[in-house]
Amino acid sequence: MTQPMTTKAGRLRALLKSDEFIVSPGIYDGYSAKLVEAAGFKTAASSGAAIANALLGLEDVGIMGLAENVAHCRNLARAVDIPVTADADNGYGNPVNVHFTVRAFEEAGIAGVNIEDQVSPKRCGHMPGKEVVPLAEMVKKVEAACLARRDDDFVIVARTDALAVEGMEKTLERVRAYVAAGADMIFPDAVRSEEQIAQVVEAAGVPVTINMGFGIRSRPTTPLIPIPRLKELGVRRISLPRMLPGAAIRGMQNALAAMRGVIETGVPVDRPDLVVGIDEIWAMMGFPEIQALERQLLSTDALQAKYRGAAAE
Repeated sequence: MTQPMTTKAGRLRALLKSDEFIVSPGIYDGYSAKLVEAAGFKTAASSGAAIANALLGLEDVGIMGLAENVAHCRNLARAVDIPVTADADNGYGNPVNVHFTVRAFEEAGIAGVNIEDQVSPKRCGHMPGKEVVPLAEMVKKVEAACLARRDDDFVIVARTDALAVEGMEKTLERVRAYVAAGADMIFPDAVRSEEQIAQVVEAAGVPVTINMGFGIRSRPTTPLIPIPRLKELGVRRISLPRMLPGAAIRGMQNALAAMRGVIETGVPVDRPDLVVGIDEIWAMMGFPEIQALERQLLSTDALQAKYRGAAAE
């Protein structure tokens, strides 16, 4: 008898139940998603900040809407075979809105979502000026998220930004309340020390995920902590929402600087250290598979005409 196929949410849930430490690079487009999978990572996490930056050219201050976020995340999830979690901001409204937000992301093929306790409009968790909703309101949002999912494996991540606003004791109170409401994982954003992480892990009793930002570069908020030490503290997962956007920006800056040199000197350069070739892009995006489908599904005349046209161009 054929066994039912495990969903991406089921695979993420199995990883959380295993002893494996989970590293989820932040993704925001087809390139980043496919590169994460090709590099051997078992999960990825959409970065709401990176998507807002890349799509809108604006900072992550609550301008991007639900429809834009879901549509983009649907394409990210479809691009790879690994489970992808999504940044669902503050659920785009009250607990009823959260219900439909979760349904939308689950239908888009996402394996789990972060729901945060910021007010609307929200902002990046590492920016100053954050505000949080009352604890009771966020508890209802977590309950709504759990009620809305159709697949019990779909992971509900309750993010709290209360540390910067209310302090540690109130944060721990929120952590316990969110777990009691059904949260599968706790995400305390902008933690500032190992001690704070240890306190959250102890209070949660469920998997805890930490935002490690750039991953290979320090920042003013959460310090860079080695993975072995995070394991010792009881952390189960880290996300790296800023690493790939930061790397892409640096790469584009370097390529543009090289091109400015070409313009100024008039001397062409060949810099494969700065840009990949077209064959690598085609391979990453699946063009060989498309060609195989064309050979299988198009008539000989149509196929020959297609490639005659390409050769002429």
